[in-house]
Amino acid sequence: MTRHDPITGRYVYLTIEGIEYRVYYEEAGEGIPLLVGHTAGSDGRQYRHTLCDEEVTKNFRVIAFDLPYHGKSLPPHGVRWWEKEYNMTKKFMMDFQLELSKALGLDRPVYMGSSMGGHLAIDLASNYPDNFRATISVEGALRSAAEYVDVGMAGIRKEFDNPNVNRTSIGAAMMLNISPYSPEANVREIQWEYSCGGPGVFAGDLYYYYYDHNVSPEEASKIDTSRCMLYFLTGEYDPNTSPADTKIAADLVKGSKFWTMEKLGHFPVTEDYTEFRKYLLPILEEIQQASATRAKVA
Repeated sequence: MTRHDPITGRYVYLTIEGIEYRVYYEEAGEGIPLLVGHTAGSDGRQYRHTLCDEEVTKNFRVIAFDLPYHGKSLPPHGVRWWEKEYNMTKKFMMDFQLELSKALGLDRPVYMGSSMGGHLAIDLASNYPDNFRATISVEGALRSAAEYVDVGMAGIRKEFDNPNVNRTSIGAAMMLNISPYSPEANVREIQWEYSCGGPGVFAGDLYYYYYDHNVSPEEASKIDTSRCMLYFLTGEYDPNTSPADTKIAADLVKGSKFWTMEKLGHFPVTEDYTEFRKYLLPILEEIQQASATRAKVA
């Protein structure tokens, strides 16, 4: 028999900071909208297992997007983008979610992101709590670890935006961030995805990941989880954002919830989705129950 995934892919046009982008997204399911954000230098393919998980899609409309310059979302047409150095910023990351939600007519979606997407979950909860009913920070923290930040963008570009270095080296570098317990087939898939990225995109994404995302303890303590609930999930084998790093953020955000995911690394959604969903499903059930309670009160 012919098999198909229950996924629909489309393009939507978004205007952000005065530039129109043709953005690719895939979706599956119905119910509460759930936007899922990919890691730096990758794309929405990371969420293919989530999109095919009937336990998720029976109550949630899962929407996996490719940020501009990533995956099937090409650089903007009519803009001389090749003449500028690509850097992803906090403002663009937040504006993108707002514009995508508006374009798709989403009512206070849930946002879940991993790595730089996990950082964004904190920024959204802090800056736009009334636009999202909850955010889930996967491998997120107040800011990235100092030993990586201290390298500087010049050092990052030398390593990851160097014409003398093959792009497959970026995929190979991801091996350092993956749990030793993750199945090899999944690890190879992560490497493949990272080897497909456009030149300079991974390095440019790290501008947001390492520098533009920087939440102070004071800002974190002001996040109101009664307006936008914030969940934290971090793999115990993540060398970039350790569980201890995430716990610092969780302890500052009153009412937030945090779990260390055993035997998972920096890419839990792709590394071993079977294990990741054990942590995800209870969170989604809690969000669903909270939404139902809120609807009754209203």
